[in-house]
Amino acid sequence: MITKYKPKASSARAASSQRTRKTYTRGRYAGAKISAPKAAAKEVFHKDKLRVIVLGGLEEVGRNMTLIEYNKEIIIIDMGLQFPEEDMYGIDYIIPNISYLEDKADWIKGAIITHGHMDHIGGIPHIIGKIGNPPMFTGKLTAGLIRKRCEEHRACPNLNISEIDESSVAQLGKSFKVEFLRVNHSIPDSFAIIIHTPIGTVIHTGDFKIDYSPVNDKPADLNRIAQIGGQEVLLMMSDSTDSTHPGYQISESSIGDEMDRIFEKISGRIIIGTFASQLSRIQKLFDLARKHNRKVYLQGRSMNDNVDIAHKIGYLKFNPGILIRDADLRRLPDEKIMILGTGAQGESNAFLVRVVTGAHRTVSLKKGDTVIFSSSVIPGNERSIQNLKDQVVRQGAHIIHYQMMDVHAGGHAKQEDLKLMMRLLKPKFFMPIEGSHYMLQAHADLAEQVGIPLENIFVPDNGQVVELSIAKNQTKIDSKAGFGTVKIKDSQTGRIILVNGELTKEKIAADYVMVDGLGVGDVSNIVLRDRRVMAEDGMIVVIATIDSKTGDIIGNPDIISRGFVYMKENRELIEKTRMKVKNLVREHKGTSRADDDFIKNKIRNDVGQFLFSKTKRRPMVLPVVIKV
Repeated sequence: MITKYKPKASSARAASSQRTRKTYTRGRYAGAKISAPKAAAKEVFHKDKLRVIVLGGLEEVGRNMTLIEYNKEIIIIDMGLQFPEEDMYGIDYIIPNISYLEDKADWIKGAIITHGHMDHIGGIPHIIGKIGNPPMFTGKLTAGLIRKRCEEHRACPNLNISEIDESSVAQLGKSFKVEFLRVNHSIPDSFAIIIHTPIGTVIHTGDFKIDYSPVNDKPADLNRIAQIGGQEVLLMMSDSTDSTHPGYQISESSIGDEMDRIFEKISGRIIIGTFASQLSRIQKLFDLARKHNRKVYLQGRSMNDNVDIAHKIGYLKFNPGILIRDADLRRLPDEKIMILGTGAQGESNAFLVRVVTGAHRTVSLKKGDTVIFSSSVIPGNERSIQNLKDQVVRQGAHIIHYQMMDVHAGGHAKQEDLKLMMRLLKPKFFMPIEGSHYMLQAHADLAEQVGIPLENIFVPDNGQVVELSIAKNQTKIDSKAGFGTVKIKDSQTGRIILVNGELTKEKIAADYVMVDGLGVGDVSNIVLRDRRVMAEDGMIVVIATIDSKTGDIIGNPDIISRGFVYMKENRELIEKTRMKVKNLVREHKGTSRADDDFIKNKIRNDVGQFLFSKTKRRPMVLPVVIKV
């Protein structure tokens, strides 16, 4: 199938941008706006320079979004979310900052989504309408998952999605001809992106691993990858998630073989926790359930949604009769049941956590159950997962996890696979993406090992601009840190030209935009700091009532403590705090009404210092002055 797309007239796109660049007026995100600079930034035109800008995914795992820009034309790769860190209290997730794009809707010629994981599609409902709802290109399964996610967000416009496969070609604007390379990952329909530009070919690998026997997918086409490398690749951007792990990634098929042996030995119920997006794993589990005559009880909204979408379009193959409902769970013997759900990372509202805490409506653990954690530990979740495991064994169930047996295969290439991909593609410039800085640097070291010169390897931060341009001096080859010159064949003329690559000092806004309930971007770092203070040291409210005529304090100040001290057991401290407030007010008796803020600040500072001297803790002090 050949997919071709010609953008609409820029005036129509601009009008569309004006229509969609509004405050949400209905639905879950009513009144919410993306937190970005409100004043339109002055457009700067970098003539004949290929600019690569990553808005998320260079300093974290998640929030992936990359821009490729040339002569007032932009294509976007992925629009993902990042799950909050432990100290981001109350935050649901984080999305990229798109302020750079908000006045460039007519520049955007298309968005390409590499695959259907949330760190690549999760930001779409919040972003796509703000940038003029450009055409989107992605695989069939990914398109289904995106449409499902947008159904949950009323502010998401009707999407213009073109479904692609490995034979598709899309012409986006004048500058970009895009082809697609199917790669293996933990979800079907994953693609690397081949972008032909006026300067040279750019490869974005997306998330990938090299799997010679994948489940429900074709193995990586190494011949085509080598052919692309033979045609010269100017810049390669490559997945760094497992760049710190030596060796090769194991095949998903081998996980199925290990699971098969486990199933043969288990007589009770089998409860499996995995990611809802691990559709290759889920397919293998359905196959094993059929082989061992077990029925499958699906749990978790995302698990049910993903299985339903993948089954409808033919990416999951199973007889619907294998699925059971609540009544069947109580009726069938334990050896006939497999329960499949989410929560292997210890997420608070996921299926496994609700089971072990007794909050699940139909499933509770019992002696004889076997719980399989079929996923690796995401960094930062270690404590939550350990607590979950402790509760599982306390209730008499057995545990099997990936460190005991091969019950999980990662979806990302390890070091030897990464080096193989670089050797096949032979890029002139290399840029690691999708990982923390430590992972990017480890990947950069691998690139140097396979022979890519250090000056041609760029390790930017989020928002830092990489520029590629034809050298003005076609006889001089420069090489210094962050700047390199390479020889490459011009695809149009066939002659050898020199191209400069530079990791510039230019940096655009790429800070966090946080989604918190109904709000998108209305939680700042200051709000998070206040939440951290309240979580760590609590808060204390001081209410002082003052006679507006005399300035005398009326009665004793009221003290309310939350998360600081238990007032009944700390009466002496509370009474001393009251006296401190009374003395402060008396000292400023007779001040004008304009000095109310001064009194509040004095109470806040002096009471805060007093409480710290007594407790070595700094609660948030909230003074309230009432004049009667």
